[in-house]
Amino acid sequence: MAQLVAPNFDRLNKLSQSADADLVERPLVPQKRNRGRGAQTNVSGRFERQKRETFDDGWDIEEEDALQPFETHERLEKAVSVIARNDSPDIGFDRSINPYRGCEHGCSYCYARQTHAYLGLSAGLDFEREIFIKTNAADLLRKELSAPRYKVKPIAIGTNTDPYQPVERQHKIMRQILEVLLETKHPVTITTKSALIVRDLDILTEMAGHGLVSATIAVTSLDHKLSRLMEPRAATPARRLEAMRLLAAAGVPVSVNFAPAIPAINDHELERVLDAAKAQGATGAAMALLRLPGEVRDVFREWMFRHYPDRLRHVMSLVRDTRGGRDNDPRFGSRMRGEGPYAVMLRQRFDKAIERYGLSSRPQRLRTDLFRGPKQDDPQLTLF
Repeated sequence: MAQLVAPNFDRLNKLSQSADADLVERPLVPQKRNRGRGAQTNVSGRFERQKRETFDDGWDIEEEDALQPFETHERLEKAVSVIARNDSPDIGFDRSINPYRGCEHGCSYCYARQTHAYLGLSAGLDFEREIFIKTNAADLLRKELSAPRYKVKPIAIGTNTDPYQPVERQHKIMRQILEVLLETKHPVTITTKSALIVRDLDILTEMAGHGLVSATIAVTSLDHKLSRLMEPRAATPARRLEAMRLLAAAGVPVSVNFAPAIPAINDHELERVLDAAKAQGATGAAMALLRLPGEVRDVFREWMFRHYPDRLRHVMSLVRDTRGGRDNDPRFGSRMRGEGPYAVMLRQRFDKAIERYGLSSRPQRLRTDLFRGPKQDDPQLTLF
């Protein structure tokens, strides 16, 4: 059975001389089978000894319409640890929690995609359909917070994969984590593209009353069609704005994150997004420029091939202008902000917009003095 179809060569002929022309030879998954997914291929992980490639052999082409969409596979796992540490100088936290590995939202630009290669899987479709669920995350968190040498600082959740992605509805790993954080009065910051966060308003409201939580809703576009292409299984822009309103009304500090800003795709919506977020009660705002580390570069370019082939050269040219002529600049300090005229102009627009709408770019200050280590069952018997 034919598994893949090649792009339209006639339509892409003008791109053949560009630095991105190598993608013309890479067949894409048929759209009927790829419905609701961001990645267009499933190239083998970079650490695999063998590379697998499916191609159209010309047989049974009429059966192509019978291909079923890719299903999501939930993989239950027992994690060894749950709090991840980092010493990066250009992000505002030194510890984070990821309840899940992989993300069903399917954002083609997601920088977390490349982490699936360490699991022997693809950064493409595998990242969206092979979801690892840390079933013991709450128990591990309780154990790690009870360590005598633990020093409390805000924990960031949602910085890698979304804690409120679709599988959270059934497994409720994020809610279990929040219950432990509330019990111990531990500060936490949450970033998500899902309206499911309002399910936990009871916990978040109580934490907000103690100054222990802040929430950030990522909104990349107010155009429903563009949003569905960019983030196939994330909440619609309207539902995210409604989640902001509910969070703000409940007293939970909420910010908006315009990330990523993609040149010639969604960058023109920067001011509109910040204005809409302010109207729903947001008090803070952040922005990050598109970055394409590792395999993310090809996943994003393939997405462009499918949906905006006429803009591919222009978009990638602007990206390289912000990255010193390369597709990605991993250097601390510049990787989030970019450099060059376009990046400077975008930053100036952001600064003027937050001043106009009365938004703050500074992170919410959370309390750390209320923390109390969780109670642990002590297996050691007492003498008396």
